[in-house]
Amino acid sequence: MLPGDTVLIAVSGGPDSMALLHALHMNADRLSIKVMAAHANHGFRPDESPQEAESVRRFCANLGIPLELAELDVPGYLREHGGNKQAAARELRYRFLHEAAAKAGASRIAFAHHADDQAETVLMRVLRGTAPGGLAGIPLRRKEGNVELIRPLLRINKMDLAAYCTHWNISYHTDSSNLSTDYFRNAVRLEALPYLESFNGRLSASLCRLAESASAESDYLNARTEELFASLMRPEKGGLSMSGADLAGLHVALQRRLIKLILDYLALENEPTGFDEVEHIRIGALSASPASWRIDLSRGLRFRREYSRLSWTRRSEEPQDGYEILVAEPQGSLLLSEAGLRLEFSREAILGENGAGSAAAEAGPLTAFFDLDELLFPLLVRTRREGDRMNPLGLNGSKKVQDMFVDAKVPPSRRPFMPLVCEAGGRMLWIPGIRRSAHALASAGTKRLLRIEARETGPPPLS
Repeated sequence: MLPGDTVLIAVSGGPDSMALLHALHMNADRLSIKVMAAHANHGFRPDESPQEAESVRRFCANLGIPLELAELDVPGYLREHGGNKQAAARELRYRFLHEAAAKAGASRIAFAHHADDQAETVLMRVLRGTAPGGLAGIPLRRKEGNVELIRPLLRINKMDLAAYCTHWNISYHTDSSNLSTDYFRNAVRLEALPYLESFNGRLSASLCRLAESASAESDYLNARTEELFASLMRPEKGGLSMSGADLAGLHVALQRRLIKLILDYLALENEPTGFDEVEHIRIGALSASPASWRIDLSRGLRFRREYSRLSWTRRSEEPQDGYEILVAEPQGSLLLSEAGLRLEFSREAILGENGAGSAAAEAGPLTAFFDLDELLFPLLVRTRREGDRMNPLGLNGSKKVQDMFVDAKVPPSRRPFMPLVCEAGGRMLWIPGIRRSAHALASAGTKRLLRIEARETGPPPLS
């Protein structure tokens, strides 16, 4: 917390949040902060909840602490939307807290999670199965939207907080649902931890140390992963791509974290990324074969391996249709955003006897020259059709365009959008970056040249 901050405290009415509210209020002048409170009734306990709300209201009124109260109809929300009871309560509670923070101009929301909560969280994750990052438990602070969520009590145990309330004569309520082992966290607190502490009397403290150590290491690895994301990933339409060699060159821990970061970045649904999905992608991306394959992932995503290129896309944003563009006057540029290319057309007069030889010397995979007077106009720039063939320069006879794509290792996802330059009548002249035809070559008798150059364009930014 910084001087001048407004801090909104989430207060349930239990000993933990009441101790936090009192402690921050008592130290507000010393810290130069403004303290506010927010309390939500979830609608689960009609006999207890009104008493809790009234107790919080009186406490705040006596100390002069501004208070926001909310009645959250979680049962009604569940009837309409379905889902998990605890998850729905959390969603509505956090929504209310963010709205209250915005209304108050608060830069931070403080929660009363303590060391016992941390130990329970780590053990719960171990029992459910977690990656090393999950051992970090509850973060001490994290950014969410325009506010920072902070947990000042995370290193203090519940017994000390109850003693604080007794010392300052702070009244509090105990949620009766905390005694029900129907909830996983309660079962861990009331049954699993006491049993395991018969083997290690300081198990809770050990779990908290594990969380703190794992959190520091996770922070370091996350920062390194974000650096790799910025340097290795290339934006493309609806997704991201990278070199398979770049992924193979990373330590396995960074491979997994980078893949997870990519999936979380692209996903439109806020659901956790599973280890099995990450590992499936990682092993498939690094395998020697097959050279090209794809898999549809959860949350509307798709992964492709195409030779040495790896790509992740949102399925809903992948281009679907090809294109056909007439070029009546071959002058200027033609943007082909679907292919990530721009074609530059220009006419050149041949001066002197070496003009044709000069054109041949300048030609390359992305630059082609044609005898302008041998071409039939208008030209057509289009995508591949079933059965397309071309008479490539240097080859007797014709060859399927599909086979040329395979020979050139064009990724399957790019093939439907690669431009084919044809003349009127349908004869294929050039596939930029792959092959040109034997038609309309510059010769000693050529007077005018058509130069076509393909330039790669940057992909549009991801939304």
